[in-house]
Amino acid sequence: MLLAVKTLKEEDKEDIEHFLLGDRAALDRVVLRHQDRIFNLCYRLLGDHDDARDCAQETFIKAFRSLRGFRFECGLATWLRTIAVNVCKNKRNSAENRFWKRVMRFGRNPENDEGPELEIEDPAPSPLAMMTEKEKEVLLQAAIDSLSHDHRTVIILRYVEELSYEEICTITGYNLGTVKSRLARARMLLQAELRRESGKGGGHEML
Repeated sequence: MLLAVKTLKEEDKEDIEHFLLGDRAALDRVVLRHQDRIFNLCYRLLGDHDDARDCAQETFIKAFRSLRGFRFECGLATWLRTIAVNVCKNKRNSAENRFWKRVMRFGRNPENDEGPELEIEDPAPSPLAMMTEKEKEVLLQAAIDSLSHDHRTVIILRYVEELSYEEICTITGYNLGTVKSRLARARMLLQAELRRESGKGGGHEML
C-alpha cells in the first residue's frame, strides 16, 4: 500500500498547528526545514555571514511571534522570505546610517571633500575562463552587493531562489510591472558590474 507523501505546505501547517497546541518539537522541525533557505537568502542580500545569521534568526523570531495570525494564504516559505527581505533591508539601512554618522563625526568639509569612495576589491583578477567556481561565486556576490536593495532583492528571488513573478510580487509587495522593470534594470546593472569586476569586455553569462 502506497503512503501519501505530504507536501511542504502540509508539513508546515501540521507542525504549526502542533506547536500552537504546545508541541515545542514541532517548532524545531519547522526551523530545520527552512533554516538553510532563509540563511542563504539573507547572505545573498547582505553579503556577510554574521549579519546573515543574525537576520535569519530574527526572521524566525518575528515569524514565530506572529504564528497565531498566519492563515496560510501563502506558503510558510513565502511568508518567511517576506520577513527575511524586510529584516535584511532594515539591517542594511541601519548599517549604512551608522557608517555615515561615523563619517560625519570626522569633521569633513563637504566643499573640499566629496567623501569616501567605496570600491569593491576584485577577488579574482585572472580572466573569467581561468577562475574556479569559488572565485566565480565571490565575483558574483561582489557584483550583487553593488546593487541597491530593491534591485538585489528581485535578482536574488528570481535567479537564485528561482521564484515565479507572482511569488516575488507577494514577497516584495510590488506589482507585476514593477517587478519586471526592476528585474530588467537589475540585470543590466549586474552584467555591467560583472564585466567591470572580471575585466572582460564580453560580460559574464551567469544570468
